Amino acid sequence: MYPILEKRLLAEGIWLMKVLAPRVARSAQPGQFVIVRVDEHGERIPLTISDFDAAEGSVTIVTQAIGASTRKICALNEGDALADFAGPLGHPSEFVKMPVEELRKRRYLFVAGGVGTAPVYPQVKWLREHGVKADVIIGAKTRDMLIYTDAMRAVAENLHIATDDGSEGFKGLVTTLIGELIEKEGRHYDECVAIGPMIMMKFVALTTKKYALKTTVSLNALMVDGTGMCGACRVTVGGRTRFTCVDGPEFDAHEVDFDEAMRRQGMYRTQEQRAAAIEAEREAGHVCKIGLDK
Repeated sequence: MYPILEKRLLAEGIWLMKVLAPRVARSAQPGQFVIVRVDEHGERIPLTISDFDAAEGSVTIVTQAIGASTRKICALNEGDALADFAGPLGHPSEFVKMPVEELRKRRYLFVAGGVGTAPVYPQVKWLREHGVKADVIIGAKTRDMLIYTDAMRAVAENLHIATDDGSEGFKGLVTTLIGELIEKEGRHYDECVAIGPMIMMKFVALTTKKYALKTTVSLNALMVDGTGMCGACRVTVGGRTRFTCVDGPEFDAHEVDFDEAMRRQGMYRTQEQRAAAIEAEREAGHVCKIGLDK
């Protein structure tokens, strides 16, 4: 069992949990993920690592309560425990393997959207600790949905906020802000890393391609099994079929077939919505007598 050391509400429906998992914490690297099960009957949920502390033995995850399984995770409190917490899984971010001297000559731009802001944090933090400068754009529909802004401001060289409604920072899309930074402010970046909703990552990739700016995206949202056995996380990258969980989760954004990835994600979302509806009916006391809740 993996006890929850801390639980904190970040925004409506989005919870941060610090979990005691010493072995995972000792091996974790930026860009990796874990597979979580709330109990022995629970669904396997892939969650990107949002922070880790080897000395404390803790790993931080951020979960948005969307479907039946994520709602169960978010319903746990400090002192409760998760049944399984497997990891770290996937490949670390590419920059982790680069020589520090070479890395310090580079400048990174991170683009974070929604819950994707959480896994951006350990990457920017790691770069900061190694003397590498990184600018960060955090995007959200409205200021109430922004997360990690204070933590990110402490590790980023420059933090830029973009909200759709203009309630905080730049009014507009993150893609427009990318153009503002590069064209109007003359910022130069060697690489962009985007993590967030699939549609956001697609349009970030289209935008950065115009500037010939190398871009990396994390596709952990496609995963189900997390071990490469189920095949649910198949994605086409550069014309080849890759498995997000074992080949990724990070890929060259300019080679990802985002339209295919979004179609597959939509299929699993429909299944999750059905599971959520069944769970809600059970909680309301409804008992299906013809087996439709199986």
